[in-house]
Amino acid sequence: MRLDKLLSNMGFGTRKEVKQLLKQKVVTVDGVTVKDASMHVDPDSQDVSVYGERVQYTEFIYIMMNKPPGVISATEDIVEKTVIDLLDPLARHFKPFPVGRLDKDTEGLLLITNDGQLAHNLLSPKKHVPKTYYAKIDGVVTEEDIEAFQQGVELDDGYVTKPGKLVILSSGEKSEIELTIQEGKFHQVKRMFESVGKKVTYLKRLSMGSLKLDEQLKLGEYRELSENELVTLINSSQVTQ
Repeated sequence: MRLDKLLSNMGFGTRKEVKQLLKQKVVTVDGVTVKDASMHVDPDSQDVSVYGERVQYTEFIYIMMNKPPGVISATEDIVEKTVIDLLDPLARHFKPFPVGRLDKDTEGLLLITNDGQLAHNLLSPKKHVPKTYYAKIDGVVTEEDIEAFQQGVELDDGYVTKPGKLVILSSGEKSEIELTIQEGKFHQVKRMFESVGKKVTYLKRLSMGSLKLDEQLKLGEYRELSENELVTLINSSQVTQ
């Protein structure tokens, strides 16, 4: 890979800006100062450093965000704030995108990456990747609702959902539940409860496949996935259930 392309990809600026760094003699390859932007380097086997700090080359970025309410799951929007707007400039440089969508008022786990293959595997209906949500409900959630969700319920457009696993945490005029589904239809959790005469008043995604929300993350905060989280997620996303 060309040296200027490598440094530009890693957030050191445009190729023009990278050439200025080279002119300043702050870039070294294997300890030797270089000024040739077109020089080809192997980031896996050669030590490329800027200001004495080694450049750790990576092609993909994998971010776990605790999505706050009030922002939309999109890469850009001329009106609304997006989850990408919450990222720092270096993370945005990788041109990541949210994997799937959480409604504007929904909180919780959101994976953000530029790895198209992983995103495809996680979202493919053939993979049946489970997603678990915590919700607060207006209305008494019953055993009949558990059975209905297990069978699949008919939404307002006539679509019948695949079986979902409903767990009642507390039941009363205000109920609390966890629901695991393997689909991602528009407003699906809310519409499933509407189909049994109840209303979702709060919704938070807890997990997607093997990836669980880090409860240490405050709303709007994010971090990169650990190596173990990433390997487990990639392996689980490749299995067709």
